[in-house]
Amino acid sequence: MYKRILVPLDGSETSNKALVAALQLARLGGGRVRLIHAIEEMAYLSGFDQYGGYSGDLIRIMRENGTKILDDGMAIAQSAGVEADQMLFDKFGERLGEVVSDAAKRWNADLIVVGTHGRHGIGRVLMGSGAEQIIRLAPVPVLVIR
Repeated sequence: MYKRILVPLDGSETSNKALVAALQLARLGGGRVRLIHAIEEMAYLSGFDQYGGYSGDLIRIMRENGTKILDDGMAIAQSAGVEADQMLFDKFGERLGEVVSDAAKRWNADLIVVGTHGRHGIGRVLMGSGAEQIIRLAPVPVLVIR
């Protein structure tokens, strides 16, 4: 069974479904989960200051939002009785798939459980597919929850 399950969270309904699935697997196998949130700079393009950097307020808001997403996930894990911890990644310039892959390697994860938004057409072209990036770069099996 999977003992170390990595779960990227973005606060969406599908990432919460992935968390629930990961918690079920961890509970059944006596495993634990690590919740991660990666701040994606592409999601905040309008937050540049006049010199091309991010304004201090925007960075603070992005970190606060990421921390809240992780704290909410930890509350769900605790109510499920599964051992869990969390990590916030705010290193700008890396894509989501790279951050998740690196986190999985460093933590020696056995499995990554990720939700997908199921975007199609132009939405997928413009926003990309985080789940697809993770699948391509993952060093371990990936369970995708739709």
